[in-house]
Amino acid sequence: MKLLRVGTAGAERPALLDAGGTLRDLSGVVTDIDGALLADDAALARVRAAAEAGGLPALDAAGLRIGPPLARIGKVVCIGLNYHDHAVEAGAEPPAEPVVFLKAADTVVGPNDTVLVPRGSVKTDWEVELAIVIGRTARYVDSYEEALAHVAGYAVAHDVSERAFQIERGGTWDKGKNCETFNPLGPWLVTADEVPDPQALSLRLWVNGELMQDGTTAQQIFPVAEVVRYVSRFMTLYPGDVINTGTPAGVALGRPEPKPYLRAGDVVELEIDGLGRQRQELKDA
Repeated sequence: MKLLRVGTAGAERPALLDAGGTLRDLSGVVTDIDGALLADDAALARVRAAAEAGGLPALDAAGLRIGPPLARIGKVVCIGLNYHDHAVEAGAEPPAEPVVFLKAADTVVGPNDTVLVPRGSVKTDWEVELAIVIGRTARYVDSYEEALAHVAGYAVAHDVSERAFQIERGGTWDKGKNCETFNPLGPWLVTADEVPDPQALSLRLWVNGELMQDGTTAQQIFPVAEVVRYVSRFMTLYPGDVINTGTPAGVALGRPEPKPYLRAGDVVELEIDGLGRQRQELKDA
């Protein structure tokens, strides 16, 4: 299933994109798309049954805002330097263990919402990423099979980063990762049954129409199952938590000088095969 939330910010309602590409209203079946729904097999079964019955009301998508596909996100866990080619462009050795950092859940916005360039920023950068959405509580997961059983689905994430804040201002990466609007998510939460191999997905990102990133999750140093297994050894993952799994090569940081960092007025578009497409215009904060 392709689950999403539509409407004005803070007042989104649940929806579903059917096999024919028609947007369907789910508000008569469930109250929202969140961790509680993803952990409730009976509720998900009701959604599937309603979708298959074909009686869900159609929604007019024209002019309708798409919000983040998940409400009440608990935490956003991020994996850094997780693609072989990105590690090379960053001049870093592939890490022996996953690099883990956190983004606040309030950085998450809709896939087409405005992204704000922070005040004083000169190095705002782009990163297309595969996001994992957790559907079952995961703690001390042992096997890859068990890890994947905890995944409810996947989504497109844009891990926007301010490199000067992240690298040059001391401390951890948090200052460059948690600026307002720095995690567009969606358009859809695609359930795991529709993604048979998360290591066979192409990712692409354009800035002002120019292709900047063109990679595949096959290049991940730590695959999805290992990411879930590993992270669950250090923190409990709950339904509705999100894991951004890293970005392939092609970010501004890895390009020759003058590096083409983002400015107000730039337009970023990104997509992952089967998971949908995002588009953001940048404005000054």
